[in-house]
Amino acid sequence: MDKWFTVQATARHPQTLSRVRALLGDPAFSIRNPNKVRSLIGAFATGNPVRFHAGDGSGYRFLVDRVLELDPVNPQIAARLLRAMSRWRRYDPARQAMMRGELERVAGTTGLSKDVYEIAAKSLEA
Repeated sequence: MDKWFTVQATARHPQTLSRVRALLGDPAFSIRNPNKVRSLIGAFATGNPVRFHAGDGSGYRFLVDRVLELDPVNPQIAARLLRAMSRWRRYDPARQAMMRGELERVAGTTGLSKDVYEIAAKSLEA
């Protein structure tokens, strides 16, 4: 099932993000299962540059929403997912601004784990 999630998350189809969102509710997916999280959310963020780096910032918002949802459950996996945005300065100015804004949203969240905060803060400093 994990490979199927990965195939869905890395598809270049324009509706991939909608499909990934829908799969979050699939009975085979659990936010508490690190392998499922990596195969769906991680694969989208690291294996689908076309849709993750969409010009409207929807991929970045999706990832940060999931990181904040996952942080109380598994901060190590949440921090690992957030690393997909750590090299935000390598992108064009519009994407840089969107990624920086999402990293600032993470860093400004109260009750954040040390793991996730550290990735967000170091990414903003670098």
